[in-house]
Amino acid sequence: MSVRRLSTPIIAWLLCLPGLCLASLGEGAESDPWRQANAVVFKWNDYFDQLLVRPTAFAYTNLLPRGARQGVGNFFSNVDDVNVFANDLLQLKFDAALSDGGRFVLNSTLGIAGFFDVASSVGLRKNEEDFGQTLATWGVGAGPYVMLPVFGASTARDSLGLVLDTLFNPVQYVEDRSLRLGLYMLDETDSRSGILALDELITGDRYLFVREAYLQRREFLISDGKMADPFGDF
Repeated sequence: MSVRRLSTPIIAWLLCLPGLCLASLGEGAESDPWRQANAVVFKWNDYFDQLLVRPTAFAYTNLLPRGARQGVGNFFSNVDDVNVFANDLLQLKFDAALSDGGRFVLNSTLGIAGFFDVASSVGLRKNEEDFGQTLATWGVGAGPYVMLPVFGASTARDSLGLVLDTLFNPVQYVEDRSLRLGLYMLDETDSRSGILALDELITGDRYLFVREAYLQRREFLISDGKMADPFGDF
């Protein structure tokens, strides 16, 4: 998992769920006691994104053929499966661990280091797990919402999870420092290019939109998609 990303990403899930986002605004505000500091970091992240990250992702999208970009995305998704597999085991999701472990083996071999997603074609669906989700299943509370420099939206719990995710990321152990940094930058560029079309769909207060999108998306992942109906009492 490339990690948990810059401040602009993580919005697609809520674009089709505006009612759910609005219903959670009060709860989101309660989880954001550091809003003033978070807003400053958000503005810095957004400026950095508009100045460098977005133009780089735009050039990457236009200069690199679609097939090549798909291969890059597949490669980093395969790297992420190592982390997903570890968290499957820690959450005692053994069926998912078998599937994600199988994905990694197939894609690393028949898929030529993961550049081709052979596993999906045989029915091995990729799961989304990370250490933030694992800590949540162990009963660790989310804690305050926090906007991290560069990495973007997070919570106290997910920030700790991010450290563990990084330690379990195979890219972290590439000995050549320049190559390691280059891989991280390529991963982020590829991820950012995948959501360029969503930029103009952010409405209203950008900070609030990103915050609510992140918190709702995390709740969705932690509950494995089993979300409570916010309008169930009406």
